[in-house]
Amino acid sequence: MKMYIKSVIVDDQDKALDFYTTKLGFKVKHNIAMGEFKWLTLVSPDEPDGVELALEPNQHEPSRAFQAQLKADGIPWTAFSVDDLEAEAERLTAAGVTFTHPPTKAGDVMMAVIDDTCGNLIQLLQLKA
Repeated sequence: MKMYIKSVIVDDQDKALDFYTTKLGFKVKHNIAMGEFKWLTLVSPDEPDGVELALEPNQHEPSRAFQAQLKADGIPWTAFSVDDLEAEAERLTAAGVTFTHPPTKAGDVMMAVIDDTCGNLIQLLQLKA
């Protein structure tokens, strides 16, 4: 068994597509119209055949409530790894990304949290500090 998709619920698929591609650097894998919404998945340019990130519309009320409560409590929805968190933080800050928690050493890792502008906090991890 392998991982296939990681999902992030977003309040606006087009805004999320812009943020995750323009700011974070992910690439579109699938962008298929499905009525009002899309089957929209992204991949890391470093792993084009790796796990896909699905940008799911938050149209189900319990999902919206869960998403809002996680953000209000400062809990990231998911996490992405980076090789050099300090350099990535500089790049993202220059691109206008908001950090809710700056890069910080936490045991054997460095971690930070960003706001994806689409209703979520996302943790960034450098696994070897």
